Amino acid sequence: QVQLVDSGGGLVQAGGSLRLSCAASKSIFSFNAMGWYRQAPGKQRELVARISGRATTTYADSVKGRFTISRDNNKNTVYLQMNSLKPEDTAVYYCNAELYVLGVLQTYWGQGTQVTVSS
Repeated sequence: QVQLVDSGGGLVQAGGSLRLSCAASKSIFSFNAMGWYRQAPGKQRELVARISGRATTTYADSVKGRFTISRDNNKNTVYLQMNSLKPEDTAVYYCNAELYVLGVLQTYWGQGTQVTVSS
């Protein structure tokens, strides 16, 4: 089992910045990948950014050039630096982790952290 604790959300004006953190309850060194998803009211959950075990990153087109995902294996933490925030970035952001357990890919989620961007 893996517990993920999301933090760092809040209320910010358009153009501002926030940094989200996701702390895992065990070493993330062997995780297949970690990422951030978001879900706005009335919309489906969508991928925002993902970082593989080899530090390969993937971003949604809507956040490219504004958001940066990174991982600190020593702290078992993944970060999402969000700059130039827009009102359409408002959503609950969820940390995600993928880990092979006995050869089966398991997925874990954080509890979510609210990000609200005012215009």
